[in-house]
Amino acid sequence: RGMPMSGSIFGNHFRITTWGESHGPAIGVVIDGCPAGLALSAEDIQPFLDRRKPGQSKYTTKRNENEQIQILSGIFEGKTTGTPISLIVYNQDQRSKDYKNLAATYRPGHADYTFDAKYGFRDYRGGGRSSGRETIGRVAAGAIASKILHTLGITIQAYTKAIGPYSIAPSDYHFDEINRNPLYMPNAQTAKKAEEFLSDCMEQQDSAGGVIECRIEHLPVGIGEPVFSKLDATLAKAIMSIGAVKAVEIGDGFSVSSALGSQNNDAFCLDKNGHISKSTNHSGGILGGMSDGDTVILRAAFKPTPSIAKVQNTVTKQGEATTLSITGRHDPVIVPRAVVVVESMAALTVLDLMFSNMHSNLDGILNFYKK
Repeated sequence: RGMPMSGSIFGNHFRITTWGESHGPAIGVVIDGCPAGLALSAEDIQPFLDRRKPGQSKYTTKRNENEQIQILSGIFEGKTTGTPISLIVYNQDQRSKDYKNLAATYRPGHADYTFDAKYGFRDYRGGGRSSGRETIGRVAAGAIASKILHTLGITIQAYTKAIGPYSIAPSDYHFDEINRNPLYMPNAQTAKKAEEFLSDCMEQQDSAGGVIECRIEHLPVGIGEPVFSKLDATLAKAIMSIGAVKAVEIGDGFSVSSALGSQNNDAFCLDKNGHISKSTNHSGGILGGMSDGDTVILRAAFKPTPSIAKVQNTVTKQGEATTLSITGRHDPVIVPRAVVVVESMAALTVLDLMFSNMHSNLDGILNFYKK
């Protein structure tokens, strides 16, 4: 059949390798390229994992996982050593029997059929590597990347912009509301309507999708390589690699196709400190594949959770027509738990490109090595 599975490595200078399956003994990540001297402990990483863990509200799976992170290597006396950092989370609440009846049946909207066709074999216990639990490694590594970025004054914040038909306009954002509702929405009234909508979806044995928006603030000008490793291209790849993401847009996104050039161009100006700035931000903080000094804004569209109890038509591995109702513990909406995943992938992307940018001109190299 196919070659052994590849594609579990992300990044060039700050590089991560995620490993593990949904119903295996553990899930984790190895991080290569983290500089020595960063103060780091499990307490720095755990809050990120707590934001994506199951069982936080009635809108998330009831799988009971503490997702307690352990650091296996790369830390000495509370600081990174510059060697690979290995992180592990042990799975505790697997119920593989919930998936026994799916061993020979392809779930609509899942990777079952494509895994079988590619490898001639698949881990039917929760989807194996295609499970949402794979994101544990991304989030743990993203916590470290975020801490490094924070020391540089760069902040990344993601939140739920829309669930189903309920979307929040930027003029109605209240960022202090994000952590006050289970959907991580920056508007209390819209969050309440979205919760009612999700409750109705659950009663109908159905699920919903939504949009996550992410803002990267205080990024220096010039981050991103101008051809194949553009900041927007690399961010798009990173975010599209998250399971259930079907579209990514930067700045005005799809709406630029209906705009005029005179409307879409961001006029340059000088800010109050005399620095070059822009009067608008249709570009989403990126020009020519490089950061332009403004807020980087991206959005990711997530499809509805494919695991639903509503009866669906499908076929078995042997090609027999059948119907399927998926039982077990599943999120009626993926979006709230994916907010921190989007944030983490953005952090990993930006940090890796910043490391690449350090040798983009000779002055930078000379300044670094001058005694």
